[in-house]
Amino acid sequence: MDAIVIAGGIPRPEDPLYTYSHGDSKALIDIAGKPMVQWVLDALGNAKQVDNVIVVGLSPKNNLTCNRPLHYLSNQGRMLTNIVTGVHKSLELNKKSKYVLIVSSDIPSLKPEMVDWLVDTCMQTRDDLYYGVCTREVMEKRFPDSKRTYTHLKGMDVCGADMNISHVRMAVEHLEMWEQLIGNRKSPLKQASIIGFGTLFSLFARQLTLEDAVARVSNRIGIKARAIIWPYAEPCMDVDKPHQLELLRADLAKEQRRSVTRAKAGLKKTTKTKAAINSKKKPKVVEKVIVSKAARSKVKPKAKPRLQK
Repeated sequence: MDAIVIAGGIPRPEDPLYTYSHGDSKALIDIAGKPMVQWVLDALGNAKQVDNVIVVGLSPKNNLTCNRPLHYLSNQGRMLTNIVTGVHKSLELNKKSKYVLIVSSDIPSLKPEMVDWLVDTCMQTRDDLYYGVCTREVMEKRFPDSKRTYTHLKGMDVCGADMNISHVRMAVEHLEMWEQLIGNRKSPLKQASIIGFGTLFSLFARQLTLEDAVARVSNRIGIKARAIIWPYAEPCMDVDKPHQLELLRADLAKEQRRSVTRAKAGLKKTTKTKAAINSKKKPKVVEKVIVSKAARSKVKPKAKPRLQK
């Protein structure tokens, strides 16, 4: 499955991340020594279920790397247009492509196994859209200071994931509705009002379950959608505000230190093991038997067997 990474956003002066981006793409903001989007590319590149990675909004001059074929598309201006352009590129690479991963560039704590988990989980069915959510409990256990925005449903509070799976046909259908939903993705109330008054009322009354929300969206747009409840917080932990940026900078720097420590410990253990093995090896002693000439002269050669007539 191809992954489309949306990386075209450039913070404006009124954006809280403007001072960190210096007028450049948000995706290139430094986190623990490398661009934020590079962390995402590392996860996608090491995932078993990813074939190609399509980055929309950046170019080869940004010197990014990936363990999967990397393709670049220019920023098309609007998020939906970027997604549609990415889907068309995926179809250009493989005409038989059915589904694509749509990934935000601002979830740097994403891991390869999480990407594979999503693909494996979603592909158990054949729906049009798979939208991931994370419960407040999972998010706050992993990132207690994240201060995420939650949608209050019946029996649970959830926040949206920034990596989802869509059928390629979604790129050419219901574009006007998608434009409105994506434009208001940070406001669950506005999204609910777009879907319908009944949904908005149920949301206010906290009588809307996750299954109800999915069913209403599916019916309103005319698609078959499925909600995916993430057991991981990382795909839902995006960088929108300075405190979230600093939180992930500290988290990933700590992870890097742990990796270095584990690598050193592994090297030290390997060195000790080799030394122990070498110490057990005993040199082979070759004993030479010296036979004097006198002794050799006393040794009678064996008689040759007589041939029978």
